[in-house]
Amino acid sequence: MHIFGGHVSIAGGYKEALPRVHAIGGNALQMFSGSPRGWNLPKVAPAEAEVFRAEAKKLGIIVAYFHASYLVNLADDGPNGKHSVDALVAELTVAEALGVRGSIIHLGSFKEEKIKAEALMPTLFGGGKDSMPAYEKHPKYALLISNIKAVLKKSPKNTFFIIEDMGMRKIGRSLDEIANIVKDVDDPRVKVCLDTCHLHAAGYDISTKKKLDEFLEYFDTAIGLDRLECFHVNDSRDEFGSLRDRHDNIGEGKVGKDVFKLTLNHPKLKTLPFILEVPGFDDNGPDQKNMNILKSLTKV
Repeated sequence: MHIFGGHVSIAGGYKEALPRVHAIGGNALQMFSGSPRGWNLPKVAPAEAEVFRAEAKKLGIIVAYFHASYLVNLADDGPNGKHSVDALVAELTVAEALGVRGSIIHLGSFKEEKIKAEALMPTLFGGGKDSMPAYEKHPKYALLISNIKAVLKKSPKNTFFIIEDMGMRKIGRSLDEIANIVKDVDDPRVKVCLDTCHLHAAGYDISTKKKLDEFLEYFDTAIGLDRLECFHVNDSRDEFGSLRDRHDNIGEGKVGKDVFKLTLNHPKLKTLPFILEVPGFDDNGPDQKNMNILKSLTKV
């Protein structure tokens, strides 16, 4: 059985997200724990958590994730850095109560960094033309690692800290960056979410079986396939290697259906959760039409 889901609203409470994803044909869920543009720390009452778990079981929702706030920046040495740690600890605490596996996180950015776009493009699967910036030598790299460790130390041990790859000038734009972070944090709770739009934007070509196999071999060597938790399946409005993150509906953008077909059916990937973050054909987010297209690309 494939595990397909979408990012849906929590309007009305966490439990309301479950029938929304079920209605579009999903058996996996992604949601925010609160406003993605605020620092209000999420909480959940035991009774609400019990209802959520029961409803998830009833509707056949196999797995659920939080997506962390867009404000998170774990490389910030100001108030935002502290707020980021506190917010993620609170979010993972709620995750444990609800039975949510963990939080998918944009780590943030070294804001003062100015790097030419061409230097960011991967020559194979590692660094760019001049290799990726040596973040382990960046003044704020140690802070980034320290903040991730603080989140892990203060949050429930059965939840995952899931790093999302980024297709632009943000931390996590290359496999090597993510590999360095995973190695230096050194905690089995650190996982990775790959986004098809972000990979496309960052210049990772997985458009043929051979190229996808090579990509996964490199991922396994650098990070470990056991760390790969899930995929975000999104098409892209922009050209390959654009370093722009603008999602499109499946089959409507520049990624190409071949990439989705290969990814969804690859023997090393097909048991992973695949989560839609598309605009939707009615501009209301992940919908049944996108879900049906995904399902049509899988082999029986």
